[in-house]
Amino acid sequence: MTERTPSPPRSPIGVVPILWNNADLADLAPPLPARIVLDEVVRLGFEGVQDGVGFPRGTALHRALSRRGLRLAETYAALPCGPNGPGPDAIRVGRARLANLHRAGGEVLVVALDVTPERAARSGRAATDGTPMLSDAGWSGLASVLETLGREARDLGHPLAFHGHTGTFVETPAELDRLAGSTDPELVRLCLDVGHCIVGGGDPVAALRSFGSRVIHVHLKDVAAEALARLRDGTVTGFLEALRTRIFTELGSGVLDLAGVLDALADQDYRGWLMVEQDTTWKPPSESAAIGRGVLGFALRVRAQGRRAA
Repeated sequence: MTERTPSPPRSPIGVVPILWNNADLADLAPPLPARIVLDEVVRLGFEGVQDGVGFPRGTALHRALSRRGLRLAETYAALPCGPNGPGPDAIRVGRARLANLHRAGGEVLVVALDVTPERAARSGRAATDGTPMLSDAGWSGLASVLETLGREARDLGHPLAFHGHTGTFVETPAELDRLAGSTDPELVRLCLDVGHCIVGGGDPVAALRSFGSRVIHVHLKDVAAEALARLRDGTVTGFLEALRTRIFTELGSGVLDLAGVLDALADQDYRGWLMVEQDTTWKPPSESAAIGRGVLGFALRVRAQGRRAA
């Protein structure tokens, strides 16, 4: 008899709506009203959503989601940060996003750093010589800001999860390690975006095994092999250009070891959200979102049956 592999606990599956209304490249497609995006989210079988471009705020968002049986899985806050640490508006930006999350009845405050020109130009090559880095004072300031926001979020009943992001001052595995080692794990948890982890030179499976239960939120996105190679060799000259080449692709069509990620999550008894994300697409957005949802669903079913997809 074949021994069955333990299945991961049931995690809710959500989607990041940047696929419909891109927050980085607004010119990619005409904006869609929030009601259409949310109706598509429901139609495609997702249970929750990240707060998105053009969405209502506060109680209005809560009502819009509740009518559709959706949950606000997360609100995303990008903090301004240069080489000397967070800018003077960083706390204000984080607090505003936390307030939106709380008023809308949301769950996780996901915090990243803003993309900056000097780091965007080194996207995918940030571990190489010549890349601008955070100063020691910058690391200290960033830790202080994150712990302050984490404490305030906890007081309101929300965890804060830090999201490493290409084109920012926390992209590479070494930078994420330093961030984790510089902050209180009870106040600053982690959101592992497996796509950004790969672009930054990391291995998502190794990261999950290293950080363990500190990872409380996961963004699932795949990375197109050819676009990644062109970014790393400098043919594609930065993060925004990489987005235009559609470096992030549908789950199952890139270099991501999705089965390995699910194995690592199961080993950690992970129970948080699995957020399907794809920043840009060559297809209609709902088609790409449907592919991502279907591939993830299939991978979870395969794992529940005690076997891995070939």
